[in-house]
Amino acid sequence: MTRSIRWPLTIIVTLVALIGVAGFASLGIWQVKRLAWKTDLIARVDARVDAPVVAAPGLQDWPGITRDNSEYRHVTLSGEFLNDQEVQIYVPSEYGPSYWIMTPLKRDDGTIVMVNRGVVPEEFKDPATRTAPSGLQTVNGLLRLSEDQAWLFSQDNRPEEQTWYRRDITSITQTLGFTQAAPYFVDQELVDPQSWPRGGKTVVSFRNSHLSYALTWFALALLVVLGWALFLRHERNRAE
Repeated sequence: MTRSIRWPLTIIVTLVALIGVAGFASLGIWQVKRLAWKTDLIARVDARVDAPVVAAPGLQDWPGITRDNSEYRHVTLSGEFLNDQEVQIYVPSEYGPSYWIMTPLKRDDGTIVMVNRGVVPEEFKDPATRTAPSGLQTVNGLLRLSEDQAWLFSQDNRPEEQTWYRRDITSITQTLGFTQAAPYFVDQELVDPQSWPRGGKTVVSFRNSHLSYALTWFALALLVVLGWALFLRHERNRAE
């Protein structure tokens, strides 16, 4: 008994295969583009971190600050810390439950720049357990922009309770009542390895798995093609 190719099924399988190949290939191409973007980002960040220190952007420069042109720039600035208005942002660290100590720095022109002076473990959360910097201070560190996301499983900021889980600079400075505050903050370098807070904790390494993701998507597209070819072979043999 001669059997014929099951054309309705063949058409359906072919359409599904085309959709699968197109989808997986598109995801692979997208990951290739992400790879190029991430490689460029890493190169730019490495160049900025290792570059000579420059003055932190002033009021006139704030409108032009973006992640692409400014983040992780090595900067310096001077002013007086407003220690009575420090903000503590919860973060897990190698010391266990810890806090970033964000302190407003008032510059000569009256503008405010939030400085992340470093991390303290739970037992040094209370400012009374630490020596606060007084007088004119010079801060060197890396320029950072507001965090859209915090550490995994963190809660949302609760400004009305002065409870913070991510470094959202706009929200923090508005809550503190500053009208001329920089749209960035500075991660201060390590000043004294024996004192708290402890700076120099900026993470400047970036996970770059886009190549493996791209290869995975392209491999899936190839598997769909092979599966489709095996189906067509089966249908042809069935009809012989």
